[in-house]
This record gives sequence, structure tokens and C-alpha cells, in this order.
Amino acid sequence: MTRLFVAIWPPAEIIAVLSDLDRPVVSGLRWSVPEQWMVKVPPLGHVDDRVVPPLVEALEAELDGATAVQCTIGPETRRLGGQWLGVPVNDLDDLGPAVFDATEGLVPVTHPQPFQTDIVLARGRVPAHLARTPISARWPADAISLVADRSSPHTVRFEDLARIRLG
Repeated sequence: MTRLFVAIWPPAEIIAVLSDLDRPVVSGLRWSVPEQWMVKVPPLGHVDDRVVPPLVEALEAELDGATAVQCTIGPETRRLGGQWLGVPVNDLDDLGPAVFDATEGLVPVTHPQPFQTDIVLARGRVPAHLARTPISARWPADAISLVADRSSPHTVRFEDLARIRLG
């Protein structure tokens, strides 16, 4: 079993914008690192490795002919359930449902619908004052990836199992 995501990786310019945000030391809060900054569209949960090839085929078939997506972040950071600090990623209204359509016959839906797309900046006890930090940027997402989380408690490690071009 491997924890999988369907995700869009932000480009270096967006990583730079996110890196410029203030990251104060707060008890009970863990800041994520740039290697963790992805837009999950959506997380798939723990999936049997034998399901990966059919997942890739289903995603390729569903996204064949899909156009590149203009992703917009902002307008401000937000608290997600009080346990995460995120930057909303907008303009994925068509892509998210297409991914759910492609994957729902192979993996159960594990998250509420419609799924919110965010780049998670921190986890833990997120104080309210960290939300509402203004942020704004755009980029064209021309690929989406099936990502395996092979991280350990002390090491972040994600592996693209497939990369599907958009546009």
C-alpha cells in the first residue's frame, strides 16, 4: 500500500512567492518545506500498488485532450480545519471533477466534495492570526502527476509515478 495523490507541482516562481511568506516560530506548528508544496487534485489515500497501472491508464484516458490550466493562488492564506495553514489554488473547477471521475472506480473517495485545492504551508495548531495573509500569483499548469508519498518521519520524499501533459 502506498499513499497516493494526483497533484500539480507549482513552478519555481511560485515556490519563490511562497518562500517569501513570513514563517514565525509558533509552538505546536510545523512549517512545510518547498518539496511538500503541491496542489493535490485530490489525495487518493493508501492504494494497493497493483492499482497504480490502471490508475495511470484511467487518468490518461480522462485527461486526453484536456487543456492547460491557469492556476491562481490567493487572495490570502486560510486556516483549514484549524490544523492546516493553506494557500487556496483557484481555477481548477473542471480538473478536480475530471480526476474524481477517472479514479472513483479504482479507489474510494476519501475526501468531502467538492474538494478544496490548497498548497499546505503548515500543520498543527494554526493560530488565527496566520490566516488572511495577502498572497497572489498565477501560473499555467501544463501537467498533472500521480505522486507516491514515500516520506518517513524525518525525510520528505515524493515520487512522480506518472506525469500527464495538459494542453
